[in-house]
Amino acid sequence: MRHRLAELRGPDVPAKALDARALAALAANPGCRRRAILDGAGVDKVRLAGALGAPSGFGQSQFALTRGNAFEARVKADGGAELLRLAHARLDPGAEPPEAAAVPDLTAHGPEGRTARTALALREATRAGGWTLLDHPMLALDVAGSLAFLEPDAVVVHPDGSWSVVEIKSFPMLDGAADPAKVGAAARQAAVYVLALEEVAERIGAEPEGHAGAEGDGGPRRQSAHGGTRAAVVRHRVLLVCPKDFSNLAAASAVDVRKQRAVTARQLARLTRIEEIAEALPEGTCFAPDRSAEELTAAVAAVPATYAPECLSACELAFHCRELAREAGAVTRLGRPLRAELGGLATVEEVLAAARGFSGDPDDPAVAALRRAAALRAEALESAKARAGAEVAACR
Repeated sequence: MRHRLAELRGPDVPAKALDARALAALAANPGCRRRAILDGAGVDKVRLAGALGAPSGFGQSQFALTRGNAFEARVKADGGAELLRLAHARLDPGAEPPEAAAVPDLTAHGPEGRTARTALALREATRAGGWTLLDHPMLALDVAGSLAFLEPDAVVVHPDGSWSVVEIKSFPMLDGAADPAKVGAAARQAAVYVLALEEVAERIGAEPEGHAGAEGDGGPRRQSAHGGTRAAVVRHRVLLVCPKDFSNLAAASAVDVRKQRAVTARQLARLTRIEEIAEALPEGTCFAPDRSAEELTAAVAAVPATYAPECLSACELAFHCRELAREAGAVTRLGRPLRAELGGLATVEEVLAAARGFSGDPDDPAVAALRRAAALRAEALESAKARAGAEVAACR
């Protein structure tokens, strides 16, 4: 399967890493096979969109990236003292203050090596007790049969052995509150990290949050009978760290991601496995950037997509898919709520035909509603026409 994905990506083309932001977007639209296979194969969708003649402005600016990196470095300075202070204040005020935290070295060769080193560091920190800060650990998550390597900003191990995800963002927190839309996006991204951490906890024999013995969000504060070894708990409250009031000072808030975690887990489970999508593609399909625009257009068209207006803020191929949806007359381009209301009517032509009585089952609630709306519209237009005629006659 890895060889097949490399063929789709193109010879000697390095795979683009699948990050938590992309996974959260993929989970928000699990019916899109096009994005699933492109992300699974590690295709650079920015270059692909440019080659198709529909470049997207999706993504962060260089200025925002530089500002975010500078703020993250400041928060993590001095062994993460400021970050741990915020974690103690917002997530675990009942624990002992983090006077001197351990910061293990996670250096290893390749993503597989870093993932193994992260799991080892988490196990050791859980057993040792005290505060531990893992700076940019590497986590792995199986997504539709393809392994994705994820790198959260940080993971904090609490004195009781529980684990918390830390998200550091460059958007400001004004008077203790940030932009709800940006906080929601950060929560969905953090939920992916929580899922990946839960897989690590399962592999090393830790208990997921909510099992017997848990006390609130912090989980169990207990020791096992095996030499005092603590049982790890993946907390569902993550620490969101942002600049305070446009300054360089850090402010933090605890964000509960249980809802986002449940939704993301359910949506990722619904994804069609990458193997099934790859097997259905025509022989010779390739998304290599050196192919002609005609070849790339045919390759992309060979994979069905599910476009929605939300894709414009989450996918690099959104402009291309929107144009194809317009040409096909798909109702998905008008939004998911309307698509759900229309039932089995998938195109604008089908909707108009059903409304005019040319097709459709009259007992279908969607068809009945469309015909009722068409009748009301015709009645309103006829009434307006009659009033206009009367006014013209009166003027004469």
